Amino acid sequence: MTAPDSRVPFRRPLQLSLYLLAIMTFSFLMHLRSWFPTARQRLPSPNATDRSPTTPPTTPPATERGMWTVNSIGRLGNQMGEYATLYALAKMNGHQAYILPQMHQQLAPLFRITLPVLSSDVVRRVPWRNYGLHDWMSEEYRHIKGKYVRLTGYPCSWTFYHHLRQEILQEFSFHDHVKEEANRYLAGLRGQRQNVTYVGVHVRRGDYVRVMPQVWKGVVADKAYLEKAMGYFRAKYQEPVFVVTSNGMEWCRENIDASRGDVYFSGDGKESSPGRDFALLAHCNHTIMTIGTFGIWVGYLVGGETVYLANYTLPDSPFLRVFKPEAAFLPEWIGIDADLSPLRGGT
Repeated sequence: MTAPDSRVPFRRPLQLSLYLLAIMTFSFLMHLRSWFPTARQRLPSPNATDRSPTTPPTTPPATERGMWTVNSIGRLGNQMGEYATLYALAKMNGHQAYILPQMHQQLAPLFRITLPVLSSDVVRRVPWRNYGLHDWMSEEYRHIKGKYVRLTGYPCSWTFYHHLRQEILQEFSFHDHVKEEANRYLAGLRGQRQNVTYVGVHVRRGDYVRVMPQVWKGVVADKAYLEKAMGYFRAKYQEPVFVVTSNGMEWCRENIDASRGDVYFSGDGKESSPGRDFALLAHCNHTIMTIGTFGIWVGYLVGGETVYLANYTLPDSPFLRVFKPEAAFLPEWIGIDADLSPLRGGT
């Protein structure tokens, strides 16, 4: 006769305990799954970036602040206006600003910009709310609603961002190699001058020669305007040096008097790569501009005296519906009226 198995009375309670432990473990794991979603379930990181050599890694802010961006359209001056406007309005409305890859490609080779870059994949997946801007600050822009906002338009007005001037100037500070190249070139123009004053001259030609009279009832700068503007600096400064850049250099050589030896035709006129011309002008002491956002930004960054072409459209020009001169040119800048007689005379 064998002795009874002493483990039999304990087998059923042990099985029951293991069963309850398994249920509790499964329940705990399900809770963990709900707290930490899988990669497939997660939203794209707002910090996802295109890992190109020119795209720096960034630190993501709190996602509760959402993502604001701006369209990347136009050439260098437009891109700078869009960037600065996004920077200011996103901060004003308490949201984190991000730029598109195209804008980074335009601005990063020149400037030490700091706004993080969205990857193309994130741009496609975010449910953006497009918000159109006109080209001057309005009160409603202080109260823009939306967590994922994409600003649209061609904003380029100091009224958006002038209260943050030092921050904007820091964003558009040049890389060291760009500064060194520009300063080296300007130093080569000094010659024997002891009290040189560099005046950057930007002459916008190109498509504006046709578009201004035919579309906007306006004019571009003529020979007389440039003579007046340069005469202002010649009368005020002992040894001015005029550094001329343009997308119409042939016209400049034919119409700007360089007989005094103080004019240097320095720009290469390449609209596809305007960075060198912009850097040269921005490292001068003062600015003569004609029309366009390129010249406006040169004057804003230089910070010296800026002379600009004023009243260059007829009073009934449709251009004045989308452009306010008082919002484009700083109050301390010096305007010289354009000659509108070619428009009035029909020539």
